[in-house]
Formats: sequence, structure tokens, C-alpha cells
Amino acid sequence: MHSPRPESSRPVSSQEGPDCGHACEPAPRPLPPAPVRWALQLFALLSLATGIAGIFIPGLPTTVFVLMAGWAAARSSPRLHAWLWHHRLFGPMLQNWARGGFMSRKAKWSATAMMSLCALILLWTMPPLWVRVVALGCMGSVLIWLWLRPEPSPDSA
Repeated sequence: MHSPRPESSRPVSSQEGPDCGHACEPAPRPLPPAPVRWALQLFALLSLATGIAGIFIPGLPTTVFVLMAGWAAARSSPRLHAWLWHHRLFGPMLQNWARGGFMSRKAKWSATAMMSLCALILLWTMPPLWVRVVALGCMGSVLIWLWLRPEPSPDSA
């Protein structure tokens, strides 16, 4: 009969029980070869920069770029990943996603407001019909997907 490993020797995972709370980081993974690691670090930094720009530029999403930065940092830079994971603004996004693809109600409303503003600007400026159809279709699809995402429970926030 196989006995489980003692608790102290098991890596902490973001998918574990309620005692983990929001501060538990995913278990560390082995780092890839140097060229892959550098490419992933560059991707993480560019994604993070784009996500930060999205805070100030209507229509540019923040959450998706922060999630991409977290994904790349987890595979290339434990230091950057730990910083993102514990960051006041970015940490909750990553932690909610790691716990089951959760999106906060605040993030959903923020995205809805920004996409609505972009849609109004798009309709006001009257670009070619195909641009309006594609842009509005993409925004509508993303909003449907976003509002179908589960929300974190109030006690885990």
C-alpha cells in the first residue's frame, strides 16, 4: 500500500485546499534552456508592459496581458513570477485565474465599460463597415466569454 508523502515535503500548489488562501504560489517548475527562458522572459515583460498600458488606453485589455505575463514568468523567472503573484494589482488576477479561471466582477464590469466606450467611438468615427463588424463581433464574443467565467467566492477575495 502506498503512503502519501508528508505535508512538509510536498510543493505548495495554487490548486490546493482552503488553508492555502490567496497567497500560495504554484509549485515551482524546472526552467527551460537559456534561449527559451530568455524568450519567455521577454514575452513576460512585453505582456506586462502591454497590460500596464491597458490600464490607461481604452480598448486595450489589462487582464489577458497580465495572465500571459504570469504564464511566461512562471516558466522562465521565479523572481518575476513571485513579484507578479504578490503584487497588489496583478496578484489577485493571477491567483483568481490559478484557482479555476475565476474573473472578478470588478474586472468584468471594467472590461464591459471599456469595450462599450470603444464601441461608441467606433460607431461615432464611422470606419469601413467590415472594421465595425469585425471589431464589434470580437468585443461581443469576448464579453460573452468573460461574463460566463466563474467569479471568485467573496471569502477568497
